Parts: sequence; C-alpha cells; structure tokens
Amino acid sequence: MRASAPMLRWMIHLVDSLSYWGIGLLMAIENVVLPLPSEVIMPLGGFEASRGRMTVWGVMIAGSLGSALGALPLYWVARVLGEQRVTNWVGQHGRWILVRSNDLRRAQSRFKRYGGRAVFFSQLLPGVRGLVSLPAGFARMNVVLFLLANFAGTVIWCGVLAPLGFLLGRNYLEVHMYLGPVSWFVVAGLACWAVAWLVRRRMKRAQAGR
Repeated sequence: MRASAPMLRWMIHLVDSLSYWGIGLLMAIENVVLPLPSEVIMPLGGFEASRGRMTVWGVMIAGSLGSALGALPLYWVARVLGEQRVTNWVGQHGRWILVRSNDLRRAQSRFKRYGGRAVFFSQLLPGVRGLVSLPAGFARMNVVLFLLANFAGTVIWCGVLAPLGFLLGRNYLEVHMYLGPVSWFVVAGLACWAVAWLVRRRMKRAQAGR
C-alpha cells in the first residue's frame, strides 16, 4: 500500500516531533491494520538516522517494540470476543480497516498450519503483519510467546528497512516501491530453513531412539 502525500507529511512531522517515540507509535498503529506501511515508516527512521537525529539501532528497537506492543489490541479482541464474533464483524465492517474476509481466512489457515511460527514469519510480509494477531488470539496463544515471536520477526524486518533508509537517504521511499516482491523471497528462504531444521531435528531424535 502506498502512503498518500498528506499521510506521509503527517508521518514525517510525527517522527520529527517525537523521534524514537514517533517511530514506535507509527509501528504500533501499523500493526492495528491501519494504512500506515512499515515499508515507509522504518526507511523514514533510517533516513532521519542518516541526518544524525537518531541511530539506526535505536530506530530498529523502537520500531520493533512499537510493533510488538501494537499487536496486542487485536490479539486481546480476538481472545476475548472469539472467532465467530470477530469473523462476522470483519465480514460486515472489515472494509473500514482495509481487512477482507479472505485475508482473515488466509491468516487463520497459516496459523493453524504453522502455529506460533506463523506469528514470526508474518512479520516479514507487508500487508498481513497485523492480521496474524487475530488467529493467535482465537487460539489463546500464550501472550508472552506471542510477543516474543512478534518482536523477533519484526527485528529482522526492521533490520532490513532501517539500514536501507539510512543508505538511500532522501530516496528512502524507493524501499516501499521495490521491497514488496523481495520480501516474499526472504520469507520463502526462511521457511525452507525452518523446514530443514525441523527435519534434521526429527531425524536426530529418531536415531537417538534406536
């Protein structure tokens, strides 16, 4: 999703005014499925770091913490209200927060298949990062594990975006234009690594049990 000019001006003003707090706040809002793309927020923070106003590490940590904490509202809504009520609401009103029923079904399918790992991997996918909070809440995933998985995935995501913004300087918006397709290859590589790790682990257990 592209950031409109008024939205971009507001984001720049917020970061200029609040520094790290602004980065954290924007990332928290982005994780509540509002149209604030992290592919703009974090490169913007990296650009500000290149001007000496912040540090890249500080931007990464602020963004990751904000994103993890921002995932909690949807998690608790899903956990308290339950799958049926939330699914019905999304079907009727999801368009107001740019969420479709199909998006939620895919997130649910991903979580049912991969469990807590889906929370980690979803943080590397633009447009679906916040959605995984709902199936995690439906499943009553341990909230500490949920936060840790969210934070770990987001650190990697921010660790790509913030340095790119630092390197590109005033051209930081180019990250938003080109990173979307690349992120899918990143996730595919991580998924292959995870599968290989699980296979090796099971083979070692099988050998040890003989």
